[in-house]
Amino acid sequence: MFSGKVIVVTGAAGNVGSALAAHLAANGARIAAVDTHAERLAAVVAGLPGAGHMALSSFDLMNADASLALVAQVVATAGRLDGVGTTVGGFAMAKLADAGLDQWDQMFALNVKTTWNIYRAAVPAIRAVGGGALVGIGSAAGLRGSGEMAAYAATKSAVMRLTESLADELRNDNIRVNAVLPTTIDTPQNRADMPDADSSRWVKPAAIAEVMGFLLSEGSRAVSGQLVQVGF
Repeated sequence: MFSGKVIVVTGAAGNVGSALAAHLAANGARIAAVDTHAERLAAVVAGLPGAGHMALSSFDLMNADASLALVAQVVATAGRLDGVGTTVGGFAMAKLADAGLDQWDQMFALNVKTTWNIYRAAVPAIRAVGGGALVGIGSAAGLRGSGEMAAYAATKSAVMRLTESLADELRNDNIRVNAVLPTTIDTPQNRADMPDADSSRWVKPAAIAEVMGFLLSEGSRAVSGQLVQVGF
């Protein structure tokens, strides 16, 4: 499915990112795995099937120049870039009076700025190979605001509007832009934070990875600008 393709996966040491890297590699992609958690990232990359994968832990995607340098290194090493699956992000909730500007700034830096920077850096390289795909992560929470989630919901809505805007902007470059909108993700962190919740219907990282993989593949060549809810 991805034979000969090079895909950047950001947040690759995390739950969804590692699942996405594994799914893409199992289907023939060469992975440029990005995360600042160097030891976890190295372990993820060491476990990927196939050869030629890269563990890139020294690039801060909140920095525009670092994002450009990351893409330049990928292209210099692998010779091309065909797509980006971005899973970097964060979650926080608090009442407006308690949150403070720091939470607002942190949520926008983690969820929006990292996506903007890697997409901006990657587009010229993907255009140079005749097109490809960008796939990000919004959230079902970005569809409608909920109490104590103002900053998080606003940032995920921003990712969704960015997705739609870039899909329109890049359609003549044969670059498709889509996002998945997970409901609550079944992670060890969420289980610890919500011990009394019914986790049986939470969406698995592997399920999100499969949908993102489809959106990165040629099988979705007629799909762009879509916000795909994953989970119930």
